[in-house]
Amino acid sequence: MSGPFQSEITKLIQQAFDPEVLDVVNESQNHNVPKGSESHFKLVCVSSKFKDKNLVQRQRDVYAVLSDIMKNKIHALALHTFTPDEWKTASQKVLLSPRCIHK
Repeated sequence: MSGPFQSEITKLIQQAFDPEVLDVVNESQNHNVPKGSESHFKLVCVSSKFKDKNLVQRQRDVYAVLSDIMKNKIHALALHTFTPDEWKTASQKVLLSPRCIHK
């Protein structure tokens, strides 16, 4: 079950990028935070709106959409952004998150 921040991220990204694939994962449990926290997320977004944009441009676009929630609610956000063509050949290894050393 997703929490309010996870739901808000999902809604904002869906509205802005109309993604073919969207996965917003709360990874807070992998970090040294209180149980039930929503502070660390991984976002996988596959959208044609990323076409002809480099990685930095894509990240800027995502951060612009999430600017308010990032200021006060989210500590860390791992971004994995792809065009539909890139997604077809993407290695699932790039989607793995490292374990926090403080856990």
